[in-house]
Amino acid sequence: MIFGSVPLTTVVSATFSDTGPVARAVPGFEPREGQRRMAAAVAAAIEDGETLLAEAGTGTGKTLAYLIPAILSRQRVLVSTGTKNLQEQVFFKDLPSLRESLGVPFTATLMKGRSNYLCLHRWESYRDAVEGNTGTSGRLIESGDHVLLPVIQQWMTETQTGDRAELRDLPEDLPLWKEISADADTCLGTECPRYGDCFLTLMRQRAAESDVVIVNHHLLCADASVRQSAYGEVIPSCPTLIVDEAHQLEDVATQYFGIAFSNFRVDDLARDTERLLATATLEFERTEAAARALVRVADTSAIFFAALSLARSMAIGLSDARARYTGEAMADCTEEGLMLAAALEELERSLTKRGSGLDAADEEEESVATLVRRARDLRQDLRFLLRADDEDFVFYLEQRGHGTFLRASPVDVSGIVRDVLFDRFRTVVLTSATLAIDGSFDYIKGRLGIAVAQELQVPSEFDYRQQALLYLPRRMPPPKSPSFAEAVARETIALLTRSRGRAFVLFTSYRVLRAVRPLVEMGLPYPILVQGTAPRSALIEEFRSTPNAVLLATSSFWQGVDVVGESLSCVVIDKLPFASPGDPVTSARIEAIKARGGDAFADYQVPLAILSLQQGLGRLIRHRTDRGVLAVLDPRLATMGYGRRFLASLPPAPVTRDLGAVDRFFK
Repeated sequence: MIFGSVPLTTVVSATFSDTGPVARAVPGFEPREGQRRMAAAVAAAIEDGETLLAEAGTGTGKTLAYLIPAILSRQRVLVSTGTKNLQEQVFFKDLPSLRESLGVPFTATLMKGRSNYLCLHRWESYRDAVEGNTGTSGRLIESGDHVLLPVIQQWMTETQTGDRAELRDLPEDLPLWKEISADADTCLGTECPRYGDCFLTLMRQRAAESDVVIVNHHLLCADASVRQSAYGEVIPSCPTLIVDEAHQLEDVATQYFGIAFSNFRVDDLARDTERLLATATLEFERTEAAARALVRVADTSAIFFAALSLARSMAIGLSDARARYTGEAMADCTEEGLMLAAALEELERSLTKRGSGLDAADEEEESVATLVRRARDLRQDLRFLLRADDEDFVFYLEQRGHGTFLRASPVDVSGIVRDVLFDRFRTVVLTSATLAIDGSFDYIKGRLGIAVAQELQVPSEFDYRQQALLYLPRRMPPPKSPSFAEAVARETIALLTRSRGRAFVLFTSYRVLRAVRPLVEMGLPYPILVQGTAPRSALIEEFRSTPNAVLLATSSFWQGVDVVGESLSCVVIDKLPFASPGDPVTSARIEAIKARGGDAFADYQVPLAILSLQQGLGRLIRHRTDRGVLAVLDPRLATMGYGRRFLASLPPAPVTRDLGAVDRFFK
């Protein structure tokens, strides 16, 4: 790639020089050798059309290291992040800074998943139903949603994006939003009367004209999974894909390239059909037939999900939240499931218009056609999940809150990710602070279907020998011991007394968290925050603003959380984060590796746990001025042979087993 008559690699090198435009224009910019090396590698990959795997340790400045070459390439680039937080940081902080410093004009668009945006058509229908007291509006008014109508109406006239994130004063889990968001199941597509000024349409148009498009992994995979469907593509074509936080991509792909059937999907279809029948002007016979079919759907759905619950406790014998099943194990539920599938098919037939066909201008018929498609998709998914006979998928039943889910997830996503994601791009850059295992990228390459790639490992810019101390307790019972939780609490209290709170205590299970919580609350005089008592973002903000706070949390806080400064001075991890072998997807992948003659523990379970541990410990040191203690309380680091692999993966901080050394560190 040539910038004028100068190769991109040369331009990027000059940009990152001590006297280059970034150093002159970005406040507090510090030249970093690792950042320069990564930027040069990204520029070379874009020039040559290659795949690059780049592990960039914390503090490298990897975001600028990939953004600057991408912008200077003068090609459209797609950047995918693991979280919406990083997505917004790139869009609202990094790109505006680069627009000023580089002196190169470029445009950018932020794209999120459909459910983040207001649907104008659904909003108008919902508002009219509430104000006119039709359909299900009685329930909605009783819930107090009508109080929010003026707030939404005013915001709708002001917003340029329709992004839910702009409504910062409203609760994150607002039930009303589900009724008015741009849900894929209810979308009328190009036949919608508001298609021209739809926020999703406008977002796609902006993205198609932008130089930089910022998405997250969820949207990246969702777009790939529906690209061949009636919805068509959402994300515009780009020659270059940059995947930040690439270690998360396999998990997200597993979710989006699978199939799920739940009581929520059935209930949503029934609710939307009932609402349409209450307001539509369909023929009397058609309305009556659909109403009868809808009653049958509701009845058979209740019977089927009751049978699932019974099978869960008896025939299948499931006690975990997620557990595998086979077609044979589901035999006692098959008859009820087929009854529900037949009821859904009856609903399809009753709603389908006979005669001359669909008038494209008929908005009401478009809404009906959408319901027909949803009923058909549900029926087909249910039949597939009942058979449970596809060896490429693992089938499992999941209970989450009030929801019961039948799921099928691909056992191996490497071929899918390669074929439907990576092969669409000329250049692919995958980066994260944690990609390599034992100094090799073989693990991540195998999991994501990457055959050939350039590789780069850039160590962290932080001086862990001065900034951090790694504490391993002298004596701890095995994690399966009944006394383990009490020992975790004892060590945690001893450590946090010395750190004066200011800590994350990260657990691998809710069970241990629940056991440790009361002991820590009694043993420490500091504010204790606990995952689940408030939304994640609210807990993080409260932690930042509360002196000496302690946060007890599980997996969702192990990554994507940034707390800079003295507020976070200690990270305690109770045990090595092995994925449970009883988890359906994990167990299926273990079986697949063993069937190929591989060592599932050494080649899959240990590497996966190492990446998770690195992410958890990575919460502590986020800046060159940060200092703190890392603590891992699992005795297997010292007692098991594989413990050496974990220790070798940890930051190069001094190691101690003496609480006195922790005292001296903080003093």
